[in-house]
Amino acid sequence: MTLLDSNVLIYASLPGSAHHAWAQQLVARAVSSDGAAVNAVCLAEICVGEDEPWTVPDRIRGWGVAVLDVPAAAADVCAAAYRRYRERRQRHSGKDSPRMPLPDFFIGAHAQVMGWPLATADTGRIRTYFPSVRLVVPGPA
Repeated sequence: MTLLDSNVLIYASLPGSAHHAWAQQLVARAVSSDGAAVNAVCLAEICVGEDEPWTVPDRIRGWGVAVLDVPAAAADVCAAAYRRYRERRQRHSGKDSPRMPLPDFFIGAHAQVMGWPLATADTGRIRTYFPSVRLVVPGPA
């Protein structure tokens, strides 16, 4: 299974996007091999930009992509990574962060506890806070 970050499905949906071809090919390959999934956090991120958010899950499933809940086992992994992020941000910039973990931390923790690769075009936080997660990223344009 490959876990897809929300940006992959957004790029795949927008023909003029920077990584449109990469995202479409990646989704097609993942669906036809070991499977592709998004979690509820990614689903929420995608729904925010939609006029009819209730149609999003069926559209995603229509591509052959599974829609999954974030497993409870990811909670402590997410929290530990986010704690490190908050401490690092405070130390380097003096800025505080929200107490609720950012979406990337739920997504990275999900991939880590399942041992799945994560497809994303936004690698910064994942590489830093979930170094064991194998990333599938766009190649040079």
